[in-house]
Amino acid sequence: MHDTLFSLPVVKQISPYLSLRQKDELPLLIINHPLVRAAIATQGAHLLAWQPAGEKPVLWLSEKTPFQSGKALRGGVPICWPWFGPAGNPAHGFARTQTWTLSAHNADEKGVMLTFVLESNAQTQKLWPHEFTLIARFRLGQHCEIELEAHGEFSATAALHSYFNVADIKQVEVSGLGPHFIDKVNADAEGQSEGKQRYPGRIDRIFTQPADCSVIHDGAGARAIEIYHHYQSDVVTWNPGPELSCSMADMSNDGYKTMVCVETARIHEPLISAAERPARLASTFRLRTDKT
Repeated sequence: MHDTLFSLPVVKQISPYLSLRQKDELPLLIINHPLVRAAIATQGAHLLAWQPAGEKPVLWLSEKTPFQSGKALRGGVPICWPWFGPAGNPAHGFARTQTWTLSAHNADEKGVMLTFVLESNAQTQKLWPHEFTLIARFRLGQHCEIELEAHGEFSATAALHSYFNVADIKQVEVSGLGPHFIDKVNADAEGQSEGKQRYPGRIDRIFTQPADCSVIHDGAGARAIEIYHHYQSDVVTWNPGPELSCSMADMSNDGYKTMVCVETARIHEPLISAAERPARLASTFRLRTDKT
């Protein structure tokens, strides 16, 4: 899927490293830089791919996700806002299915920076009666930095719902999750943890006292992915397991084998936006391989 995105025909060359392309119904911004290649859909300001030069893709993207206007994409880093999960309709909020505006872009020898803006409109007002300006900033190079900034007067829950590529989920362990979790598979039962999670089947847990850095140890892939969480109250980790994977139209039956979600989130402590104090949520991804 990643290679398909990078081979799409160029609609417009915006700058030497940045081009506008089209995948079915959705416009995509494609970054080709000496240090990195990446792809972002303007729908949702949705980071679909991030791949430092010489490395395998770091983000997982479903081969079966439809690139349709108004339909959420499966994979990459969906921005879940202004609510997480089934707290409203649509699930995980409307930010990921709204069209954002590219307001700024810049580049240097270290990578490319992009800024997207979403403002309240008639459609969002029907779903959520608040005026807002939402800003998403991306710094894409050997590291990946994502920052969400919410202006207005309201409270919201949110997550940067990152899907990561792994070689074999059976050999994956995530560390740095903290001692306490809420088990969404088991009727929100509370559980204790040593801060580590493996994936023998379906896992959907909200860790409420996470460390500031989670690490995905990808044994079969011989690499580790570090996720640094900023302004978080929670870290969510999810893998659908075989049964749920088979029931999802936008995921192949064995899709669960090569992905794991580790998400920077604000769930049990909502983000509070006030007139002069925008709320923030941010993540930084770093790749460690045997070469580094």
